[in-house]
Amino acid sequence: METSIKTAKWQTVSEIQLIYKTSVKPSERPQIQSSASAYDILMQAWDQNKIEFIEQFKIVLLNKGNKVLGIYELSTGGISGTVVDVRLIFAAALKANASGIIMAHNHPSDNLKASDADKEITKKIVSAGKLLDIPVLDHLIVTTENYYSFADNGVL
Repeated sequence: METSIKTAKWQTVSEIQLIYKTSVKPSERPQIQSSASAYDILMQAWDQNKIEFIEQFKIVLLNKGNKVLGIYELSTGGISGTVVDVRLIFAAALKANASGIIMAHNHPSDNLKASDADKEITKKIVSAGKLLDIPVLDHLIVTTENYYSFADNGVL
């Protein structure tokens, strides 16, 4: 007698549904050469209606040649903060096959000073990146008119 075994739904492993598909040729991808070029690229992608209103956290996914694979909006928060989940950062980086990342968040207050919370989350993400061999190349705090680079200021 043949027995049929049915797999229960709880036995199936779920998959992250962060999808990366591109129609952009490698030659058309912008290249990050400095914190200034990263800021310019981020400002092209940032919703200008939100940058002075609510805090957002984004990551720029890069290939080995520092060409942009994409920009992932990790979180949108309130006026004075947003949640940063380290696991989601690296889920995106791994799924996109990124060789490096640049983190960025805005300060709606227009204050470019890094808070203690900004410094702590940066340390945590840099550590995780070292473990996964996906270096964090910079963390930018951005406003409509300027930016602060952790790398340029030796804080990374």
